[in-house]
Amino acid sequence: MNYEPLYSDTAKRMRSSEIRELLELSQRPDVISFAGGLPNPDSFPIDDVRRILNKVLDEQGSRALQYGPTEGIKEFREVIAEFVSKDGIDASTENVLITSGSQQALDIISKIFLDKGDVIIVGLPTYLGGINSFLAYQASLEGVPVDENGMNVDMLVEKIEELRKKGKRIKMIYTIPTFQNPAGVEMSEERRKRLVEISEEYEIPVLEDDPYGKLRFEGEPLKPIKAFDDNGNTIYMATFSKILSPGIRLAYVVASKELIRKMVIAKQSMDLCTSTLTQLLGYHYIKEGYVDKQLPKIIDMYRKKRDLMLAAMEKYFPRECKWTKPRGGMFIWVECPEEVSTVEMFDEAVKNKVAYIQGRAFYVNGGGQNTMRLNFTNAQDEQIEEGIRRLGEVIRKRVK
Repeated sequence: MNYEPLYSDTAKRMRSSEIRELLELSQRPDVISFAGGLPNPDSFPIDDVRRILNKVLDEQGSRALQYGPTEGIKEFREVIAEFVSKDGIDASTENVLITSGSQQALDIISKIFLDKGDVIIVGLPTYLGGINSFLAYQASLEGVPVDENGMNVDMLVEKIEELRKKGKRIKMIYTIPTFQNPAGVEMSEERRKRLVEISEEYEIPVLEDDPYGKLRFEGEPLKPIKAFDDNGNTIYMATFSKILSPGIRLAYVVASKELIRKMVIAKQSMDLCTSTLTQLLGYHYIKEGYVDKQLPKIIDMYRKKRDLMLAAMEKYFPRECKWTKPRGGMFIWVECPEEVSTVEMFDEAVKNKVAYIQGRAFYVNGGGQNTMRLNFTNAQDEQIEEGIRRLGEVIRKRVK
C-alpha cells in the first residue's frame, strides 16, 4: 500500500533531524566524531544504578513495574522541588511534572500552546530539537542573535516590537541560558533579570531549557531565569540525561500549577505515565546523595576534555577562525571566515576521518553557513588533538 496520500498534514510537515542524519555518517569506527551531543559513557554511574535498581526491585518491585500517575510519582516530584530550590527556584510538588526526556516536554509545550502561524522567538543559533518541535506544530520561528552573554535582550525587545506592529501573535521566548546548545555561551545575570522584565511587560512566557546547568567547570553559578520570576511567567525544564544517563529518558518541568495541570492532560494521550522504575531510580539518585558524588567526577572529566580541545584548536586552527571558550556544558562553537562553507566542507572532513555538526542546522533565518558545533565530551582524550588536527587541515584548505 502507498501510505503517502493517507498521511496527516502534521506527518507531512515532519522532517528528519539534520543532526541525526549527519550522525549516521560520522559513526564509522575510523572517524573521530565531534558531532553528537553525547555524554561520555565513562560518566555513567553504572555501579550506582545497579545498586539503586536492586534496592528498588527488592523493596518496591511490584510498584516499580506498574503504571504510575501521569504527573509523576509524588515522592519524586517532592525531591525535584527540593532539588531546584537549591538553585533559588521556589516550587512545590504541584509545580512539577515528570516527563520521558526533555524532548517530550518540548512536544507537550508545543502541543498546548501553538496554533498555525504563532510565533516563537528563539536564539540565533538555537537547539535543533526545539526548532523541530515548534515547526511540527506550524509555528513561525523568529531569531534573535546570541553573543558571549547569551540572547541579546535589547534586540529581543526590537524583535517583539517589530512583530507586534505586524500583528503577529508571539506565544513564547525559548532560551537555553546556561552553556547553550549549540554555542556553549552563558546568559549574564543582568540579561536574565531583564528577560523576566520583558516577559512581564509584554506578557510573553519564557521557556527556559536547562540541560547543562550542573556541568559548570569554572565561575560562580548563576541562578536560573525561573529563580528571578515571581509571577509564574517562566517555564523551567531540565533533564537527567547529562547528570545520570540519557538512556533512562527522565526529565522534569517546573511551572505554575495551572500550566502543569494542562500539560498533564496533554501527556495522558502520549504515554499515560513516565516509567515508574526510572522515576524511582531518579528519586534515590538524588535523595541518597548519589548525584552529589557523581557530578564532580563528570565535571572533572569534561573540564579536561574541554581544555584539550581548546589547546588543540589554538595549535591547529587557522587564526582567521574564532571560537567560544565555554565555562561548562558540552559544546564549542566555531565561526570560520565567510568564504568557508561548513556545509560544503562536511564530506571532505568525513573523508579526512573527522566529523562535526554544520552550524546552519541551528539557525532559523538561513544563516550560519560558516559555523560549526564541536562536542568535546564524547571523544576519548587521545582522539581530541588528532581530530582537531585533521579538522584544522580541512579548514586551512578553504581559507583564502
